[in-house]
Amino acid sequence: MGIADFDRHPLTFGPSPIHPLRRLSAHLGGAQVWAKREDVSSGLAFGGNKTRKLEYIVPDVLASGADTLVSIGGYQSNHTRQVAAVAAHLGLQALLVQETWVDWPDPLNDRVGNIQLSRIMGADVRLDPHGFDIGIRSSWEDALREVEERGGKPYPIPAGASEHPLGGLGFAGWAHEVAQQEAELDVFFDTIVVCTVTGSTHAGMIAGFAELEAAGGRPRRVIGIDASATLDKTRDQVGRIARHTAGLLGLERDLRDDEITVLAGWAGDKYGIPVASTIEAIRLTGRLEGVIIDPVYEGKSMAGLVDLVSSREIPASSTVLYAHLGGQLALNAYTAVVP
Repeated sequence: MGIADFDRHPLTFGPSPIHPLRRLSAHLGGAQVWAKREDVSSGLAFGGNKTRKLEYIVPDVLASGADTLVSIGGYQSNHTRQVAAVAAHLGLQALLVQETWVDWPDPLNDRVGNIQLSRIMGADVRLDPHGFDIGIRSSWEDALREVEERGGKPYPIPAGASEHPLGGLGFAGWAHEVAQQEAELDVFFDTIVVCTVTGSTHAGMIAGFAELEAAGGRPRRVIGIDASATLDKTRDQVGRIARHTAGLLGLERDLRDDEITVLAGWAGDKYGIPVASTIEAIRLTGRLEGVIIDPVYEGKSMAGLVDLVSSREIPASSTVLYAHLGGQLALNAYTAVVP
């Protein structure tokens, strides 16, 4: 088996674009930094990394005969917004459990940004007081039962699509897409930097690049920057999903521990709360490149990249690919700290 053997329902425009961040690279004075832009990859509600994951889940949705996609996230979940968009695109219903994952005082947190778009697209949005956790949630399981009890047929999509058996395939495919674009651009990215929380984006990359290496490709580092502030849970989940996805792809070896790198230091004390380095990374990327990143995920992974390149933990000889996963809409709920 390989990634090409899995059914995929196209939801993206094609390969997400890659471009150099020349001014940021010059400012950091070390490695050359490029970006791959999941935030402009799809016409469905501003896209983002979860759309790519859903491409491999939709065939199973359609085969199941489900009429309602049931998913979960925080109030400003990028994932639930993309699930709502895919439901609308397919003519299905969406029931979204939106938990209080972020203890944030913005009075419009439950009415702007991602959650506003989910409502516009017709999703049944349920606010729930439970706090943050990356695992399977009882509130989500309750929502699945509710759909069944009213005679519907739910399709379960866990937070971030990460605990879904096919959740890692989208970014295994992303790895193959990168390899194709490298050949076209005559460049090789020896280091990938990506934000990681529920884990399947990062895990899929690990499995996909391992598959490419097994076929004769060059080795590279895939560095996950933790934004969960629950480092051990996230690291364990990334490893488990990466190994499961590698198995689906038919990789004939176990993944090594050194292939599963999740670094702490930029998440702060709680998920979803921006810290000083987050805000600085948002401003730096905006002012140098005109590229907008968010305060929950990309601001933290970019802060990690900035420090790793500046300190030469990522060597000056490296060519780095920054995975921009989207999520800028959440900025609407953080006006107090990101004016």
